[in-house]
Amino acid sequence: MGTPQFAVEALKKIHENNYQIVSVVCPPDKPGGRGQKLKSCEVKQYAVSQNLKILQPEKLKSSKFLSDLKNLNADLFIVVAFRMLPKEVWSIPKYGTFNIHASLLPQYRGAAPINWALINGEKKTGVTSFLIDEKIDTGAILLHKDCEIRKNENVGELHDRLMLMGAKLTIETCEAIFNNKIKPRVQQNTPKLKNAPKLFKSDCKIDWSKSSLEIYNHIRGLSPYPVAWTNIISDNESKTIKIFNADYELLKHKKEITEIDISKNSFKIYTQDGVINILEIQIAGKRKMDIKSFLNGINLSNFKNVS
Repeated sequence: MGTPQFAVEALKKIHENNYQIVSVVCPPDKPGGRGQKLKSCEVKQYAVSQNLKILQPEKLKSSKFLSDLKNLNADLFIVVAFRMLPKEVWSIPKYGTFNIHASLLPQYRGAAPINWALINGEKKTGVTSFLIDEKIDTGAILLHKDCEIRKNENVGELHDRLMLMGAKLTIETCEAIFNNKIKPRVQQNTPKLKNAPKLFKSDCKIDWSKSSLEIYNHIRGLSPYPVAWTNIISDNESKTIKIFNADYELLKHKKEITEIDISKNSFKIYTQDGVINILEIQIAGKRKMDIKSFLNGINLSNFKNVS
């Protein structure tokens, strides 16, 4: 059961390791793009390419879907980046239902664990397999793999590494379950748990009162999606800019926070303890571009500050 590319890699591994996949479950096709044509998710696209049986329920508690699931006689359900399942679903198979989550549980339960790990400046993360229960990401842990977060890694790059780790962990978990070589461990809650809730546009706005490092982590934790943004004052108008890539420099200065320093080759924004150097940017209504290309096409005197 899955939806995006992150789940496709796990499905590929299962298929390539010759497990019998009795069905793939994914969301119904949705209209999108020009003309609002029906579009299939990445998991369905792969399943179609491999001639796998597909179920696309509108409602997970519908009697027909539950009947279809039971008639599959599946030994195990595997979930990667899907919806929250009701007990009527995850309790069906004799070996249970396990999920692959892109964090080291119990840390970063929720919809956006990769983003939040980077936003919070973590040095380490990983993937975890766990048995699904009534709550979100709280079930007993089966296996996990950890990895170091690279110094300048953005969320897209980390996502791709964890996607491959998660696919490998899927197979290791299947083998351990079927060979009875695994003992689930109940998750231990601690006072220092960090959550990973779904990101909204307001979460992506840059808070320029924070330190340079915090702003830098915010930018890389949202790139290339959903992207950090701020408002810039240009020609006495406020325009939205998205910042895809930046670095930072710590220095003492007497500038106002959010003041802009622009030259022909650089676009710097002052923070409380230094500057953010913008490297890749997109202004509303324009395409994404590197900072040199962006600066070549604007009147440098028009930009005053950001908010």
